[in-house]
Amino acid sequence: MDKAYLTKLMEQVASGETKPEDAVEALKELPFEDLGFANIDHHRKLRTGYPEAVFCQGKTPDQIAAIMKELARVNDNIIGTRATERDFEVVREVLPGAEFYPQARMIVLMKDTLPKREGTIAVVTAGTADIPVAEEAAITAQCLGNQVDRIYDVGVAGIHRLFAKLDRIRGANVVIVVAGMEGALASVVGGLVERPVIAVPTSIGYGANLGGMSALLSMLNSCANGVGIVNIDNGFGAAYLASNINRIQE
Repeated sequence: MDKAYLTKLMEQVASGETKPEDAVEALKELPFEDLGFANIDHHRKLRTGYPEAVFCQGKTPDQIAAIMKELARVNDNIIGTRATERDFEVVREVLPGAEFYPQARMIVLMKDTLPKREGTIAVVTAGTADIPVAEEAAITAQCLGNQVDRIYDVGVAGIHRLFAKLDRIRGANVVIVVAGMEGALASVVGGLVERPVIAVPTSIGYGANLGGMSALLSMLNSCANGVGIVNIDNGFGAAYLASNINRIQE
């Protein structure tokens, strides 16, 4: 941050020339920290309510460790998505408190583990094979301060399984539905609940699933109202949106 700018802004607040709320708005545009290979956005939490997350895929373990270490200086909960075991080993050297969730492929540092919101986010999967994407969503939602109810393997091939869990699903503020194959579960759930439904197509399925395209197109063409769709396998994005919806209730 430009220290001269910050000093001037503080003086203006102290003198009454600038209102504190106006100063906060000005600071929302600043700053970022230049590491050479990455510009770390320390003020994202101020602007959006959540700190910057690290997309680990494509980065070296050393780069991931350096980014997460800097983020941890000013944030309680840090998320690294699409991470490997090797990425975690290097991160743990600089952040001993970090944990690795291999199924979700996530590195997480959580200093603040208590949910801040009363409303629950339900994470529902069609099958067991969809759980890795669902876990990315569930863990992300928890890191963002939400209570999560995991309801797995309730796909339409055995729809009685879904009906047995319907009270729990209807009790959530937001429902994330994770499904591969033809992605039908999102439409079914959307027709049974009065809450927002966020559908996550997964790349699970045989050849004509086309790496998740069939599920994505099915969800986009859903006849159920109130269903929104994120990208294929994007559990993180679904959880971020669900958390935004959940905090509207506050």
